[in-house]
Amino acid sequence: MAKIIKLLIIEDNEDIIDLIKLYKPESMEIFDAKDGIQGLKFFDEEKFDLIILDLMLPILNGYQVLKKIRETSDIPIIILSSKNLDFEIILGLDKGADDYLVKPFNPMELFARVNALLRRVDSKKNNKTIKSGNLELNMETCEVFRSGKIIDLTGQEYKLLEFLMQNKNKVFTTDILLERIWNDNEYYDNNIVSVYISRLRDKIGDRDCKKKHIITIRGLGYKFND
Repeated sequence: MAKIIKLLIIEDNEDIIDLIKLYKPESMEIFDAKDGIQGLKFFDEEKFDLIILDLMLPILNGYQVLKKIRETSDIPIIILSSKNLDFEIILGLDKGADDYLVKPFNPMELFARVNALLRRVDSKKNNKTIKSGNLELNMETCEVFRSGKIIDLTGQEYKLLEFLMQNKNKVFTTDILLERIWNDNEYYDNNIVSVYISRLRDKIGDRDCKKKHIITIRGLGYKFND
C-alpha cells in the first residue's frame, strides 16, 4: 500500500485551498489552516511531509511562521504568494523556504514542485554521505573526513559545515547562518559566524589549497563551492 503524503496548507483564501484539494493526487491528504497561529498549532500536533505557505496571513504572517518552523524542523516548505517582486522571493528563500510559486498559479505545476521536493527529501534520507573534492561528511555518524583522515570538529562546527555542504553553491548571509545554526540566540552576534567559518577553513585545509571549499561572497555572505 502506497504511503499517504500529508500536506499542510497555511492559507486564508478558501478558493485557493479548494483549488489545491481539487487537483491533489489520491495519495495525498491535505490539512488546512486559515492563519499563522492555527498553522503552527497543526504543525506541532501532526507529522507532515510538506507545507504550502502563504505570506499574507492574519495574526502571524508567513515570514514569522517560516522562522518559527525553521527553529525546529527542515520540513520542505513551498511559499505560495501574490508577492512577486524579486527581493520578496529572495527573502522567502533566504528565510528557509525551499521553493516559491507566485499567484495566480497552475495547480498542476504546484504538485509537480511538491513531488520534486519530496523526491529530493527521499534522496537525502537514503544518502547519508556528502562528498566534495577531498571532503566526505557522514550524516549518520556525524564524522567528517579529509583525504580519508577524520577531522576533529566541535558540534557547532559540524552543524555549520553540514548545512553548507547540504546546500552547495548557495549563498547564505551571516544573518541566515546565525538563525539556522545558532537559532538567533541572543548571546551571539554576526561575528560568531565569521569566527566559525575561519575555524572550519583551518580544519578542512582551505588555507593550504588554491581551490577553496568555503567561499566568501563580498557584501553577501558565504557559500560552499562544489
